[in-house]
Amino acid sequence: MARYNGPVCRLCRREGEKLFLKGERCYTDKCAMERRPYAPGDHGQGRRRKLSEFGVQLREKQKVKRIYGVLESQFRKYFEKAEHQPSVTGEKFLQILESRLDNVVYRLGFATSRNEARQLVRHGHIQVNDRRVDIPSYQVEVGDKIEVKDSSKDMKRMEEITEFNEVQEVPSWLESDLNQLEGKMLGEPVREDIDLPIQEQLIVEFYSR
Repeated sequence: MARYNGPVCRLCRREGEKLFLKGERCYTDKCAMERRPYAPGDHGQGRRRKLSEFGVQLREKQKVKRIYGVLESQFRKYFEKAEHQPSVTGEKFLQILESRLDNVVYRLGFATSRNEARQLVRHGHIQVNDRRVDIPSYQVEVGDKIEVKDSSKDMKRMEEITEFNEVQEVPSWLESDLNQLEGKMLGEPVREDIDLPIQEQLIVEFYSR
């Protein structure tokens, strides 16, 4: 599947805020948003034009796509799926994104970024209900057990990750044991638990044009 492989710090600068795409680096003064807090390109430091209503909606959609690392076709499929559910479309949409396996691995503290979590899943380091799952978009369900497989728990990188994430808060819909590198999905994510600067209504308006 196609995937953006360019410089991710450029994405944060384009959106004008930290999207925390590079894990530990985003918390240091090496972060591109700390050093160059303006849009990339020759005209990045110039005065920004005021966005139209469509422009604001588009930027919000692009930002959320970049946060979760999802391409347009799959992103739209998620929206269409949420749109046909008997619940608030925007909240259901975020719930679907949050339930992706790569995001759950990140939220549990088994990775320092969603991109790193995606790599762990793809390389076969993650198990769901004692079975290896290497599909980042796999939808985790309530009651599922997620863990790093035994042969991967001793990797030096896993030690670094758990040390970094010891102070990170795990959302209430998940239960995590960093010592054993295992966790469980206790319930469906609710909007109050999604601590991201997202205005999902703008995305609903964008796709409802």
